[in-house]
Amino acid sequence: MSVSQHPIALRLERRVGGATKLLATVMMLPLIDGIFPALILAGALTYPFGILETGLLIFGGSATVAVVLAEMDGSPRERLRAIALLALVLLPAAAAEAALAPTIQSLIDMAVFERFAGLVILTVAAKTASARIGEYLPRPAVIIGLGLIASLQPAGASVAFVTDPGLVVRGVAPAGVGVGFAMLIAALGPVLQESVDLDLFRFGSAVALGMLALSVLGLMPTEAPVALGVLCVTALFSFDPGRASSPETDADDESDAVDPDPEPSADAADDEADTPATEDEGRPSPFPVEEESRAPWL
Repeated sequence: MSVSQHPIALRLERRVGGATKLLATVMMLPLIDGIFPALILAGALTYPFGILETGLLIFGGSATVAVVLAEMDGSPRERLRAIALLALVLLPAAAAEAALAPTIQSLIDMAVFERFAGLVILTVAAKTASARIGEYLPRPAVIIGLGLIASLQPAGASVAFVTDPGLVVRGVAPAGVGVGFAMLIAALGPVLQESVDLDLFRFGSAVALGMLALSVLGLMPTEAPVALGVLCVTALFSFDPGRASSPETDADDESDAVDPDPEPSADAADDEADTPATEDEGRPSPFPVEEESRAPWL
């Protein structure tokens, strides 16, 4: 099985405990750190491709794939049941944060806050790509908090709960995409466990997150699914069906090439039995033997 040894993931696993709790922490983290509300306020869910990118990269991504494939035990049905129970908490929480987004939007300057939203996604991408770089970067919640302070407009602001059913639906959709992605990985677990390079998929996901951040910052067209394309290419290159059979095949080839206990031939055994041992002792060989010229397998 391909197991990702990312230090942040290992530290989080030791702190949280079981695999199901770890998956819940990974998928709920965008709601806790404020990444998901920042994407809602930045307009990342305006286009259908933005919903898919947010669901696959924020709620799904390399961390979810690593936990489902490398950490969760049991049959695919048991994994699906655990993910379904997690969805009962994740989807309502995403709906609640999407419902509060218009209220927060009325209190801040969106032009300033969108820059911090793009910066926090770049931070997450850097932490995903390299744990050493992530040690020197602030937590996403800190960046979101600084963005709220910098973009706050207290003059004439009025706090009013604004309900937008369309925004709530668009907020639940990425969470549903992330849950569906996790269920798909769990259902195909027996096939993917031996065929997916988790570290390669993690690095490609970091690149896709960087493309999403550029879209949020306005440096790339928002309606162009660049991040989604990078993620699809990453999934294609990280999937290698030959990884499962290569160790066994190499072992068979080595056992066929080198016989650990070769049996001597019958003629050689007869010659050794007929030749007295005393005749060979002390008599030099008439043929010069150079040890360096002998084949290595002898």
